[in-house]
Amino acid sequence: MPIVYRPAREQDLAPAQELVVRSVNDLTERHGFGPMASLRPTLFQSFSLKDDPDGLWVAEDAGEILGFAFSWVCGDLWFLAELFVSPDHQGRGIGQELLKRTSDHAQKNGAIHRALITFTFNTVSQGLYIRHGMFPRLPLHNFNVTREVLLKRLPEAQLRHAPLEDTASHLQSLAHIDAQTLGVSRAKHHRHLINESGLNGVAFYAGDDCVGYAYISPGGHIGPLGVTQPEFIGAAFKTALHLAAHSGSANISAFIPGTSDATLRIAVEHGMRITLPMVLVSTHDFGNWSQYLPRNPGFM
Repeated sequence: MPIVYRPAREQDLAPAQELVVRSVNDLTERHGFGPMASLRPTLFQSFSLKDDPDGLWVAEDAGEILGFAFSWVCGDLWFLAELFVSPDHQGRGIGQELLKRTSDHAQKNGAIHRALITFTFNTVSQGLYIRHGMFPRLPLHNFNVTREVLLKRLPEAQLRHAPLEDTASHLQSLAHIDAQTLGVSRAKHHRHLINESGLNGVAFYAGDDCVGYAYISPGGHIGPLGVTQPEFIGAAFKTALHLAAHSGSANISAFIPGTSDATLRIAVEHGMRITLPMVLVSTHDFGNWSQYLPRNPGFM
């Protein structure tokens, strides 16, 4: 039977994530990094399917999902969160066909910027993205440290912080920060993170002014983190490290852009080490990456 490409449904999300995990681990193991992905709840995918179903697609043959693509749009930014093909069915043009359909999602929404995050060593996929006008722009590094090591060098919290809430004032501050960092508002994503994700969100203050935010997962991962000005990134990251170290997680991690000198320096000084190299791919330069740490390759 021919491969069918169709919009994703809620019941597709769990098996699609199994495919994503299998594909990621196949890739990272082949490049000597070992298995890096594990199954997680499909909270963000489910939220995005309800919010904008045009961004999620599956490739299917006789009821078996062979590929999955997931993109989201905020303002004039289209972001490809996931594009994976089962290791047993790669080389059949499935990724190309799925990318065509998610690219239509960008065009339909009038997106000026198109972007994604992928593994630096994923050269085959990068070639596909380059053919579609998206070029490697920015190195991103996943850093990790054990809580035991971090506690020996733990910085003091350097900014006053308060829990993020789904209120007009907090959402307005978050929209302002995202406009300064990414050039777009991500209000709908903040509502999801605050209300549905299980993350601990905090706002950072200098005096009475809200100058940044961060989310910290129960597993100790920091991100996204954004600040209004580059001079606040160091204090914000140190405060986030302090909060993450007291979350009880055995490990603390963060994605750090290669252009964020202050954050990279702080990470190394506090015992963090690079565990995975990644790269931001986009049609144009965008964002102030000295002021923003992505959450993960899907959320950005």
